[in-house]
Amino acid sequence: MSKPTYDELMGRCRDLKDQVDSFKETKAQLLKSEQQLTRLFNNLPGMVYRCSLDANLRPTLDFVSNGVGELFGVPSEFFTDQHTNVMETLAHPDDLHSMRKEQDSAIVNKRSYRLIYRVCLESDQLKWISDQGECIYDEAGTPIALEGIMMDVSAQKLREYELLQENQRLQGSLEDRYKFGPIIGKSQGMLDVFKLIMKAAKRDANVIIFGETGTGKDLVAQTIHEQSGTGGPYVPVNCGAIPENLMESEFFGHKKGAFSGATSDRQGYLAAADGGTLFLDEVGEIGLSLQVKLLRALESKLYTPVGGNEPRSSKFRLIAATNRDLNELVKQGRMRSDFFYRLHVLPIHVPPLRNRREDLSLLINEFMVRYLGNDKQVPQIPAKIRAALDGHHWPGNVRELQNVMERYLTFGEMVFSDLGIQAIDGQSDLDAIVDKASECATLVEALDVIERHMLLKALEKNHWKKGITASDLGLNMRTLQRKLKKYGL
Repeated sequence: MSKPTYDELMGRCRDLKDQVDSFKETKAQLLKSEQQLTRLFNNLPGMVYRCSLDANLRPTLDFVSNGVGELFGVPSEFFTDQHTNVMETLAHPDDLHSMRKEQDSAIVNKRSYRLIYRVCLESDQLKWISDQGECIYDEAGTPIALEGIMMDVSAQKLREYELLQENQRLQGSLEDRYKFGPIIGKSQGMLDVFKLIMKAAKRDANVIIFGETGTGKDLVAQTIHEQSGTGGPYVPVNCGAIPENLMESEFFGHKKGAFSGATSDRQGYLAAADGGTLFLDEVGEIGLSLQVKLLRALESKLYTPVGGNEPRSSKFRLIAATNRDLNELVKQGRMRSDFFYRLHVLPIHVPPLRNRREDLSLLINEFMVRYLGNDKQVPQIPAKIRAALDGHHWPGNVRELQNVMERYLTFGEMVFSDLGIQAIDGQSDLDAIVDKASECATLVEALDVIERHMLLKALEKNHWKKGITASDLGLNMRTLQRKLKKYGL
């Protein structure tokens, strides 16, 4: 074999030099990339780590980012110099078994893992750690390392614990609670309502409240909103009081010039409820065309004002209420089935007063205190009056009871003639009103007494259906609403 020539040797040297230069460049690039990754890891919140795995899948920490100082209060060498799984020595003994089990399962099944466990620091401080990562495998599929990140979630876990404690306290005391917000009751039916209110307050699902007129459906809706703690607005809407031709504008708002009388832009109920709760009372009164548009707004959280082109966003929680059979309305074609199912996520049935007789005494006392004030002594109700109250069917439910008690404290026992009790000394209802009016200082005050009495009688006669009441009294709806507000009805 001949010796290589000088030129051949020089060529090989040049090739070798090129290979060395290429190796050095690759090594420099790898070093630069490693430095960049290390800088990135060191600036991430929490602690990035890499562990090597032995044959028994036990990890040993090889690398930790600078976040170790803030997370555990120690330098990185504390973890890497011990050549062991330091996290298992720090983990709370009660959490160690479940922590190992989940991590081993993730390695065997080749999936990522997320562990939440407690660690015990030298200062006797406990911290909750979120540890998430995945396993690295060699070409043969053998697990060789773990890579992941740890975060401090102590504040979140503390808040969860506080909420759990509060929930347990509320659950444990429900049997002894007579009030839940503005709602009063100790009957089983109302305790069930209280529990559903708590359940509804913890989630954003739509709620539908069923109940007869006067049972307090609006109070249930308001309590759900307040207990949810959203902080947003509570927007109640009486769908039965809105004329059909104005419904779309009332809900979605309108642009100036959209129709005759639209002299300026106006936001609707959906805009007003953004970030809060929209309560639709008498939801069964909404027409089919508006149901379609409301359904679209519920699903997309977008709506378009009347006369506008640009969609607007409103993120609200919907609570609806009705005293009607919505299933029957669907069968009759007066309610869309998709709209019904969108409403009917969490139903709450408020029992009528006749089915919760044990709440009667609580309600009577509450209304008397509310009307008289806490500083006045609540009078004793005669036995025959209590018997009449207990035996009454209460078609107007709690609202009827409230007005009966207010009238009793104003006019005396004669108001119970409607319940089967004869007026005292033969005095009629009208005579008592005239006597009450004659004591007024001015004619305006006397007329107010009589007008208020007529409104109450008409409302009770029509079971508080405002449309029929307005018609009976020869009033339009706007005038009736103004008078009801004036007299606190």
